Amino acid sequence: MRRSTRMLILLSGLCLAANTALGAEPYLAGLRRLTETQYRNSIADIFGPAIAVQGKFEPDRRIGGLLASSGTSLSITPAGLEAYAKMADGIARQVVDEKNRARLIDCAPQSPTAPDRSCAAQILQRYGLLLFRRPLSAQEMKARLDAADTATKLSGNFYTGLRYSLTTLLSAPDFLFRVEMGGPRDHTLDGYSRAARLSYMLWDSTPDMALLDAARSGALDSEAGVKAQAARLMASPRLETGMRAFFSDFLEMDTLGTITKDPTIYPKYSDEIASSAREETLRTIIDLTLKKDGDLRDMFTTRRSAINRPLAWVYDVPYNLSGEWMPYEFAEDSGRSGILTQVSMLSMFSHPGRSSPTKRGVALMDIFLCEPTPTPPANVDFSIVNDTNNPNLRTVRDRLLAHATTPQCASCHTHSDPIGLTLEQFDSIGERHLQEAGRDVDASATISGKQFSGGAGLGQYLHDNPKVPACFVRKLYAYGVGANSEEVEKKAVQPFLDGFVATGYRLPALLRSIVTSPQFFAAPPPAGAPATISRNEHQRG
Repeated sequence: MRRSTRMLILLSGLCLAANTALGAEPYLAGLRRLTETQYRNSIADIFGPAIAVQGKFEPDRRIGGLLASSGTSLSITPAGLEAYAKMADGIARQVVDEKNRARLIDCAPQSPTAPDRSCAAQILQRYGLLLFRRPLSAQEMKARLDAADTATKLSGNFYTGLRYSLTTLLSAPDFLFRVEMGGPRDHTLDGYSRAARLSYMLWDSTPDMALLDAARSGALDSEAGVKAQAARLMASPRLETGMRAFFSDFLEMDTLGTITKDPTIYPKYSDEIASSAREETLRTIIDLTLKKDGDLRDMFTTRRSAINRPLAWVYDVPYNLSGEWMPYEFAEDSGRSGILTQVSMLSMFSHPGRSSPTKRGVALMDIFLCEPTPTPPANVDFSIVNDTNNPNLRTVRDRLLAHATTPQCASCHTHSDPIGLTLEQFDSIGERHLQEAGRDVDASATISGKQFSGGAGLGQYLHDNPKVPACFVRKLYAYGVGANSEEVEKKAVQPFLDGFVATGYRLPALLRSIVTSPQFFAAPPPAGAPATISRNEHQRG
C-alpha cells in the first residue's frame, strides 16, 4: 500500500507541475536542472544541515567548459526519476520525524490520526514557496492537501500523509528544475525567476525569504530593488559558498574525484590528498579574490597558499601547526607559481603513472584561454608517445616532438603542448622533479613569439595575457545565465570585460556589474511562443 500510494502521489505531483509549466506565466523562458551542489545547498537552507541527502544524482556534462551550463539541456532519465523520488521521500521522512517536528513543523494537528487541512496547508504553503521558489497556486495547494488527506486516511497518521505530500513537492519538476518565466511585454524574467537567478549565481542555493519577499512585492522588477538585493547577497558570508561552486566548476575540479594514481609509483597519493588539494586551491582563490579583493590574475603568480599536513608531505615542506590548515608562502626558488603549480591542477591533468604535457596543455588552454583543442582523430598512432624504451627519445619532450611531426597530429600538439611542457618540472601528483632520464628537465616554451620557462614563466604569461580575463568574464556570465560560453557573443560581455579591466580585475566589481545588469535577466521568447499569457491564466492553469 505504501509503495503504490507513494508512486500515485508522486506521479500526480509530476503531472501537475508539468501542466503548470506549460501554462506558465507569461511564457516559459527556460528550464535549468539543479546541480548536485545546488540541490544539497537548497535542502540544507530550507530544512537545516541536519537533514541528510542520500542518493545518486543524475550526471552532468560539461558544455562550453562548465557543468552548470548543461542544466539547460539535461532532462531526467527514468532511473534518475526513481532516484530523485527516493531522495525526496528520505528527506520528507526526516522532516516529519518526531525529533525534527518542533523545529520544522509549524503547527500541531487537532488529531495525530486524522486529516487536518488547516495545519497541513500552513506547512505546505511555507515549504511550497521555498521549494518551488514561488507561491503554490490554488490548484497546486489543493492537490497536495488532497494527497495528504488520502495518505492520512490510509495510514491513520497525519504525519505520514504530510510526508507523502512533501515528497510530491521535493520530486516535482518545479523543484528539480529552475523554471524561469519571461514577461511578454519586456521579455525579461519575472520577479521570482530573478530571485532564483540571483541566489543561485551568488549563493549556489535557493532564494531566502527576504529575496522571495522582494520578488512578491515587485521590488525586483526595478533596478534599485535588484541592486539592493544584490548588495545584500554579496555582503553575506554565503557569497563564498557561491564562488566556491563557480570556481570548482570553472577549474573542472570535479575531476579530482575521478582520477587515480599508480600506488607503486606515487605511494603518497590518496583520496585525502585529492580532497586537500581541492581545498587548497579554493582557499587560495577565495582569499585572493573575495577576502582581499585582489587582482584575479594574481592567482597565476602568487606563492601564497594554505596547506595542511598531507599536502606538506607532497610539497616536501615543514608543517609546524597543530591545527588543520596553516598559511604558507613557497620560496622563490621552489618553482611554485599560483594555482597552476598546486597539487590539484597538476594531478588532475596527468596520467596515472606519469605527467602529461598534452593533457595539461589542453586543459589550461580550454579553461583559461577559451581555446578548446579538437578531439584527435580515431586513427592516431600514439606508439611514439608511449614508447619509453626508445634510447633516441628519452624524455617526454623528445617523444612529443617526434609525435607532433606527424601531419595529422601537428596542429593540435603545437597548440597545446608548449604550455604543458613548462610544467614538466612537476610529476603526476605535483611533486617537483628536475631531472628525467639523467638530464635536466627542459621546461621552456615559445608561444606567439614569447619565450618563458617553468611554472613561474607560465604564470606570468597567463597573468599578462588579455585573453585570460576575456575568457573568465565570458565563462562567469555563461555560468550565471546558463549559456554555452562558446556561443556567448563577444559584444554581449564586452561591457563587463571593460569594467573588469577598469577596476583592476576585481571579482566583486565584476559580479556586481553582471548581476545588476538588465542583460542578466533577459528572457528571449521561444520561437513561435504566444504573445501573451496573463498571470491569472497561469494561476488557473
